[in-house]
Amino acid sequence: MSEEHTVKDIAIGIEASGKRSEFDSMGKIDVPADRYWGAQTERSLHHFAIGGDHMPLEVCHALGVVKKAAAQVNAELGNLEDWRLAAISKAADEVISGALDEHFPLFVWQTGSGTQTNMNVNEVISNRAIQLLGGEIGSQKPVGPNDHVNMSQSSNDTFPTAMHIATIDLMERRLLPELKKLAEVIEARAKQWMDVVKIGRTHLEDAVPLSVGQEWSGWAAQLRSAIEAVEASREGLYELALGGTAVGTGLNAPKGFSEAVAGKIAEITGQPFVTAPNKFASLGGLDAMVRTSAALRGVAVVMMKIANDMRWLGSGPRCGLGELKLPENEPGSSIMPGKVNPTQCEAIVMIATQVMGEDTAVAFAGAQGNFELNVMRPIVVNNVLHSMRILADGCEMFRTFSVEGTEIDREKIGAHLENSLMLVNALSPEIGYQAAAHIAEDAHKRGITLKEAALDSGKIDEATFDRVIDARKMIGEGVAGA
Repeated sequence: MSEEHTVKDIAIGIEASGKRSEFDSMGKIDVPADRYWGAQTERSLHHFAIGGDHMPLEVCHALGVVKKAAAQVNAELGNLEDWRLAAISKAADEVISGALDEHFPLFVWQTGSGTQTNMNVNEVISNRAIQLLGGEIGSQKPVGPNDHVNMSQSSNDTFPTAMHIATIDLMERRLLPELKKLAEVIEARAKQWMDVVKIGRTHLEDAVPLSVGQEWSGWAAQLRSAIEAVEASREGLYELALGGTAVGTGLNAPKGFSEAVAGKIAEITGQPFVTAPNKFASLGGLDAMVRTSAALRGVAVVMMKIANDMRWLGSGPRCGLGELKLPENEPGSSIMPGKVNPTQCEAIVMIATQVMGEDTAVAFAGAQGNFELNVMRPIVVNNVLHSMRILADGCEMFRTFSVEGTEIDREKIGAHLENSLMLVNALSPEIGYQAAAHIAEDAHKRGITLKEAALDSGKIDEATFDRVIDARKMIGEGVAGA
């Protein structure tokens, strides 16, 4: 490596003001002089200044992984000089670490292949590599965004690869750990309250008894099943499109590139990524992302059920069900003194609603794979990552500020149990369904206890009633049913 091609220790940043001229195949364009991006990024900023939804930085970080891995393989195959590899790798590492985040300004609403974001990353890595080599930023020499950083690649295979990398990373780093922590806390509560008998409710009406622990165990089991579905969705995400290039044929990529670059990505990330067996499916569809989004929707469904059950069971404090005592985190009303609301539960319901909506958009977008390319990629990855982010954060807050501090009101639970008419169910084997139904109806109509109505009916004596109507005997054993 000659002196002129040595990677130098130069801090991140461009000491310049005003504008500098950059160029692409369409000609020259001015860009901010203190930014690393180039012409195509600037054109995208001009043509796609839509809303406030920026491309998730996780995608840019993942593209950094792609560029580093591709450069390594290209160098090993003799198509990229070691000094170019060194400069690209260092710049890519800075992208991966987030050190260059301010240089990724593009919006979600751009070309559906993600080309502008791919080029944004290519340009940033190119200009940073040029700077590290002591060259002139914006010259595309000695490291070009297309010729060197994007070597053996197309936006059509790099962007879906980055989508999978980013999704797996956020899933493993944030979503799954938070879901599992929440499940563990709910399971602990279920075990703690397994012997506390309460009245059940079906159709929002009184039903036969169960225990508080049994009720909570159902929530935990639902959540565990949803977690398993998320974990199962990883299988498709491990398959990478890189090496398919423009339409899936691998044009302009050297033989063996697909497998080699997937191996490098697996090494860099520590995840079991492999090359997709069919690149036409990888480019023409977004099926793995659609399945992951569906799994996130499944989590949302479960979370909404848990949060709704908790806020309704905690309703009151005096005129609601009041069986749960939820933590009081903040004042609930600007006009009603002393009011405290189930705010964490409400946040979860909103998060779940958002995730369900985002999944619907993902499904529509996933169906837009026309011929050899699905061009709805930015909205898909944005929605999936956003869903995972709010689910992970929401679960952490819900666990910390609601579930862990929730207690039961044994007195209220006992009162509801004693007042319920549905214990009459235990009488059916003794006196028959119709007779038992008449007793319950009579008790409700007259406003008397179930026992009083039963004895008045003449169908059963007191000793038999006391023997049969035992709520604790009615809850079965464990959680598997009969």
